[in-house]
Amino acid sequence: MTDSDVAPTVLLVDSNPMNVLRLTELLQGRGFEVSVCEDGDEAVDEYIRLDPELVVLALDLPSLDGHLAALEMREHGGDERILFVAPRRMLSLAKDAGYSAGAVAVLEKPVTRSALDAVWSAVEGPVPEAPGLEDLEELYPDRSPPALELQLPDLPLPPLPALNEGGELPPLPALPALDVVVEEAPPKRRKWGRRLLLLVLLGAAGGAGYAYQTGMLVI
Repeated sequence: MTDSDVAPTVLLVDSNPMNVLRLTELLQGRGFEVSVCEDGDEAVDEYIRLDPELVVLALDLPSLDGHLAALEMREHGGDERILFVAPRRMLSLAKDAGYSAGAVAVLEKPVTRSALDAVWSAVEGPVPEAPGLEDLEELYPDRSPPALELQLPDLPLPPLPALNEGGELPPLPALPALDVVVEEAPPKRRKWGRRLLLLVLLGAAGGAGYAYQTGMLVI
């Protein structure tokens, strides 16, 4: 384990879990605090946030390939060392990308301890120039341009209007009178008539039923 307060930071950018596991073990063995990222576009943001001492970068990444990610890191500035890792089928392409982005070394995946030891002196050596920065717009014409920071000049505020003598505020204009008509609510209607009618009907129905049961006809 490393002490994150004093250990140098390495940004490991690879989308293959096995490669991440192997490289994390090797880099922690050299005393690095490892921060892992799987996306090329996010890796550039993490590079700016972390300011790592070393970047181990795969070439085949989601959203942004490793070559362009490395160039954008170098475009941002800093002397961080970039180490490319690639499978054998992409090794020639990785070497070209490494030269373009000023990488300190290129390693074949899966990376072994002996292979890392063999290039470690180059990793600790001077950082090469990145000639690909001059041709960045031609290599990737469709990339998003960097955000512009607008700096507006400090404009003087207009003076406040002067108060009346004595520091009093001007009087407010009188509000027009409003004609408000208040309508009285109508008196509540009594429900006695409706209740009386209901009782009469119930009484009539009861009498008719009684006459039907006794065989009597009421005229």
